[in-house]
Amino acid sequence: MSYRIGCDVGGTFTDLMLFDQDTGRYWRHKTPSTPHDPSEAVLNGIAAICEQAQVDPKQVLQIMHGTTVATNVILEGKGARVGLVTTEGFKQILHLARSQTPGPLAGWMIMIKPEPPATLADTREVKERISARGDVVRELDAAQAEATMRELIDSGIESLTISLVNSYANPNHERALKALAQQIAPNLPVTISYDVLPEFREYERALTAAMNAYVKPKVRNYVHNLNEQLKGQGISARLNILRSDAGLMTAETTEENPVYTLLSGPSGGVAGALHIALRAGYPNILTFDMGGTSTDVALCMGEPAIARETVLGYFPVKVPSVDVRSVGAGGGSIAHVPALTKALRVGPQSAGAVPGPACYSKGGNEPTVTDANVVCGYLPPSILGGAMQLDVAAAQAAVQKIADATGLKLEDAAEGILRIVNENMFGALRLVSVQKGFDPREFALMAFGGAGPLHGNALAELMGSYPVIVPPAPGLLCALGDLSADFRDEFARTFIRTVDKVEQEEIVAIVQELGGDARAMLEREQIPADRQEIRYFVDLRYYRQGYEMPIEVRESEFNDDLIPSLARQFNEIHDRTYGFQLDSVVEIVNLRAVGIGKVTKVELPEGQGNTSDPAAAYVGDQQLYRHGEWIMAKRYDRSKLNPGMAVEGPAVVTELDSTTVVLPGHTAIVDQYYNLLINRG
Repeated sequence: MSYRIGCDVGGTFTDLMLFDQDTGRYWRHKTPSTPHDPSEAVLNGIAAICEQAQVDPKQVLQIMHGTTVATNVILEGKGARVGLVTTEGFKQILHLARSQTPGPLAGWMIMIKPEPPATLADTREVKERISARGDVVRELDAAQAEATMRELIDSGIESLTISLVNSYANPNHERALKALAQQIAPNLPVTISYDVLPEFREYERALTAAMNAYVKPKVRNYVHNLNEQLKGQGISARLNILRSDAGLMTAETTEENPVYTLLSGPSGGVAGALHIALRAGYPNILTFDMGGTSTDVALCMGEPAIARETVLGYFPVKVPSVDVRSVGAGGGSIAHVPALTKALRVGPQSAGAVPGPACYSKGGNEPTVTDANVVCGYLPPSILGGAMQLDVAAAQAAVQKIADATGLKLEDAAEGILRIVNENMFGALRLVSVQKGFDPREFALMAFGGAGPLHGNALAELMGSYPVIVPPAPGLLCALGDLSADFRDEFARTFIRTVDKVEQEEIVAIVQELGGDARAMLEREQIPADRQEIRYFVDLRYYRQGYEMPIEVRESEFNDDLIPSLARQFNEIHDRTYGFQLDSVVEIVNLRAVGIGKVTKVELPEGQGNTSDPAAAYVGDQQLYRHGEWIMAKRYDRSKLNPGMAVEGPAVVTELDSTTVVLPGHTAIVDQYYNLLINRG
């Protein structure tokens, strides 16, 4: 027997799924997270889920792990002290940045510019210069470089970044400096920009490399220690970490380039949602992952939408990531009424897991979205399969503060909280759909996370996105996503030419060379040839435009009239995204190959029902407050709902890790994969 484990570490719970590759059976488990040491919860969960399945942990061959260690290091500002070595004359590269300011016209007046990961005091210059074509303009001064490196290392830095101007075209000087640093300090983590981002734009490349160095020591320690603890328990399973682009990479690659894991957590949810949606026959989906603190949303058209850059805090980090947008709206988001405006606001402040919403009886007394759901009757008094009783009186007392501040009655104040948080999440969904040129009415809405199914139907009403798909065990979908993720890596080269001054044979030769690098990576991962896929992309922009857009090229097009086709596709996508085309020549910027190694997917159970009547799952009635009046809804136990059964709204469907609300005028049908499909009427 051979087994795989998917493991996703969240702020409150660590979710695990154990999958038997031979029989297709699977088991799920939730265990409390351990923020002081996330690996403790991972090890506890592995032991518990193996015991539940009566499986010897030594039979586990692979552990696929989504982690937020790198993300938390950056958001909490607890990374390493980073030293930066750059080309003479470019010492202020991270501080000059792009001279862009956030916010409105007066943003530059009110902006407090954050300190980059490497301070000026820890930045040094070396005498060298490479041209944009990779020619050596000035040889590396070895003696000056050695003296500079020794002085910087002796100053007490904890991690080193080497990012030289134009090294994307020729990395020899960076490699020489790395060898020198490792000779001086063998145990010092060293990052060179060419290994992280071999592309032009010196600021983005230097910043991404410095971010990698900033998180490297803690991520390296975490991954190394987790591996050692697994081995100490006799578990020789291969550990793979989920990348930000919903692909897998080895533990060794993670230790060297942890910056690729900055959105590891949210990408697991997108991968799991897409796996469920494709089986159900809905390739075009909007994912809606609502947790306790925030909501993550993304758009997928048969595959995750991959962005070339992600913004974490203030800094734009140029690594491939699932195009996820987050908003500070979750079950723990706190409602408040500012004294100046007297207008109700919800979030982004959160009560978190501790003290949590008032109804959790853990010391919280601020009105939250969860408390408003309790007051309006959407959340039943007993959740988690009866393991947790909600304090209705405490929720009412908390929301009463909003009622008093606004002059509304209690129930109207609670409904106002829910409407505002729904609008906040609606805005995030519009960013990934309408703003990108897509009509949300042409997409299904996948609602998951602890609170996603509670608000999914209301969001569908605002978006016009149907059906709402609520998968089985929606609170554990990220662990399924870890198990469903394929191996993935990218290989890129900057190649700047206008389309009227380039030969097709030259482009094809470069992308095929990059494809060879991608295939070699898959061979190292021992991916069988029939599970290997190489995809090719060309980044294009208008001549002298600032930003580019990727266009996929199929291998079958290498012998066609490729260049005019690329220009035409770019114009079409630019017009759809921005609403116009320019009468300008199109320019090639980057060429890239993506290697994908497909893993065996989890086959979730299927079934056929013999009745549409859900009476066997009916457990009682409860009142819901909606549009200013109380209405009676039926409550159902989801574990007793079988394929073909139809639940008419208003209704509440409860399960161990989440609650689904079906609004009036809507019907939820259980499909053959046990998903709830909510549609109008």
